[in-house]
Parts: sequence; C-alpha cells; structure tokens
Amino acid sequence: MNDTEPLGAEETSLPCAGCRGGQVRGRVLLTGANGQLGRALMALLPQAGFEPTGVDLPEVDISDAAAMSSWDWASYDIIININAAAWTDVDGAETPEGRRLSWRANTVGPVNLARAAVQHDLTLVHLSTEYTFDGVTAVHAEEESPSPLGVYGQSKAAGDAAVSVCPRHYLVRTSWVVGDGKNFVKTMLSLAERGVSPRVVGDQTGRLTFASDLAAGIIHLLASGAEFGTYNLSGEGPIVSWADVAKRVYERAGHSPDEVTPVTTEEYYAGQEGIAPRPLSSALDLTRIKAAGFTPADSTERLEAYLQDLL
Repeated sequence: MNDTEPLGAEETSLPCAGCRGGQVRGRVLLTGANGQLGRALMALLPQAGFEPTGVDLPEVDISDAAAMSSWDWASYDIIININAAAWTDVDGAETPEGRRLSWRANTVGPVNLARAAVQHDLTLVHLSTEYTFDGVTAVHAEEESPSPLGVYGQSKAAGDAAVSVCPRHYLVRTSWVVGDGKNFVKTMLSLAERGVSPRVVGDQTGRLTFASDLAAGIIHLLASGAEFGTYNLSGEGPIVSWADVAKRVYERAGHSPDEVTPVTTEEYYAGQEGIAPRPLSSALDLTRIKAAGFTPADSTERLEAYLQDLL
C-alpha cells in the first residue's frame, strides 16, 4: 500500500494511542473540524479505526480556560488541535487588536489543551507552521530553534512550547496547505479563467501540502505508535516558488505561463501598510517523518492530480 494512503481496517492491529478492546484505536476530539485539514481528518479517521468528534468555533473556544477545564475529557483519548480558535490572519496579527487575538488563539488555546492532556493522560497532536522560523535556512529541520519574524509566528511558537511539555505529544509542522476550500491554487485558477495576468511572489519557496496527505501523515503517527515529539510534514518533491505554482496552474488552464509575472516579496507589498514579515524559505526537512514510516506524496504530482479534478 502507498504510504500516503489512509490506513484501512485491515491494519487495526497496529500499535496505537488509546486502543480500546482492539475495536477502536482511540476516541479523538478534533478542534477546528470545519477547516480544510479538519474535513480531511473527519473523513479519514474513521477509516483508520478512530472515533472522531469534531468541534469548531463558535460552539467551542479552546482559548476559554473555564470551558476547557470543565470539558468531559474522560470521553477522549486523543486531542488533535488544528485549532478551533485559530488566528491565521498573518497581517491582521500585526494590529493592536489582532495581536491580542493571535496570542489568545495560538498560545492560550494550546496551553489549555496541553494542561488537559497532562492532567488526563491524553495524547495531544498539535499543528504548527514554518512561520515559527525566519526563513533564512534553506530547509528547516525539527531541531531548528524558533526565530519567528512576526506576531503570528511568535504566538504559534509560544503555543508550540506549551505543547512540547506534554509527555504524549506530536507537534506536526507543515506549510502551504491546499485542500477543500479557498486556497492559492483555486485563486490562481480563477484569475486565469478571468483573463487576469497576476504578479506573484517569486522569492518565497517551499512545497505544497495537500490536506489529505497531511491528514494521512497525522493518522500514521497515531496508528503506528511513532515516537512522540516534533515532525515536519509537508509535500515531498522539488522546492518551488509561489510564482512557479501559479505558472503551472496557468499552463494547465490553457494559458501561457508568461501571463504570471514573478516579483519579490518587497515589490509585491510595496506601499502597503501593516504587512507582516514572511519567511522566504518554507521548505521542511522530511527525514524524520520518513524514518517513522511515512513518505509524503510528491507535491508536484499531487498538484497535477488536483488540477485535473478542478479542470
């Protein structure tokens, strides 16, 4: 079976977190269930023998300490925190209000979940980002020290630190996620169909990560009983720029890739106020996740298949 495919019922005898009587691998509370990754996990977790409960804002706010302390944690074995209170507006986080909201969502929320995980002996899976790094290193390894450039990355790094104290944790760092919903690929395809010739950043590099592959990797860590700790998990394959991705979308849509004009990050944001600094390199070292038995799919091949479904 391909390593990127979701684990099936035939593999339910594998070591796992929270197995119960050999029937259910674990009861999962999934925060942020309505997002791209959340929807992928809700679809794949049951196929892998897990029993997920999905929650999201506004019904559940993980940054509410009182609500989290009174939660019925006895009903769960595993928390997967995509973040039901996530603040992902990178530029908005630089404003006075956004700064407070970013820290509340990305730091206070994970602190509350980490506390619950420690008190109730739960496994905590927490999603992180390459924005915890300054992007100077060409490829980021798990042991690289945090060096965030902006408020969003700083608040995420603080949340990561809280999660890292849990004895049973998987901190999964990813980048450039594409899934069911609004995303960069769909935006570029829409521009191509409308005859727009966009300026796209060409000096920010990384790899696309498709939500279904990210979900499969998280499930693999849980189901295989992988060593706890931090894992980079993105698409595999060549490192490209946002402009490279846009050019390929245009080409597949029947347009000339030359309709896409690569520009530097500085040029793209020239004259705009309140723009957060961004890491230029988002590429992640995938050595550790591969050693754990999961090889992510080639992101360029995944892009081709994704575009074929859209076109």
